[in-house]
Amino acid sequence: MAGVNETVANGLAAYYEYVGQHLHNWVDPLTNEQFWRKPYPYGNSVGHLVLHLTGNLSYYIGARIAETGYVRDRDREFTELCPPRKEEALRAFDRTMAMVVATIQKQRADDWGKAYTAEREPEAKDRFQIFVRCAGHAYHHVGQIVYLSRELART
Repeated sequence: MAGVNETVANGLAAYYEYVGQHLHNWVDPLTNEQFWRKPYPYGNSVGHLVLHLTGNLSYYIGARIAETGYVRDRDREFTELCPPRKEEALRAFDRTMAMVVATIQKQRADDWGKAYTAEREPEAKDRFQIFVRCAGHAYHHVGQIVYLSRELART
């Protein structure tokens, strides 16, 4: 029987993997042009949302917990004028998700409650809270990607 730490780590890791797979289910069929197109004059393209998720997780989990040295430029995630090709953006996202899962798997029982601080996240007081908050944030944006992908498929 698994202990609580293993159960928590395995459950969180599986959820992040689910979010990544769900994103791919909707993004993989898009062309590069669709990936970067804004279907409305407002809002973000699917591509910019993928850049945002990559930056978000790379900062809050990568830089702040895994100590990757990642430096975030949040504004650029939404305004990148020379965006990478879809495949390159997805590879970066996949590498980031793999880092998140590996970081989760490395947490010991006493790591979950370690104090946590980061810009723009004053409510997350410990590591467990930031892993949960980032998972919810990621799935929120995957929901937007589902909606945008459906709209793009109709055009």
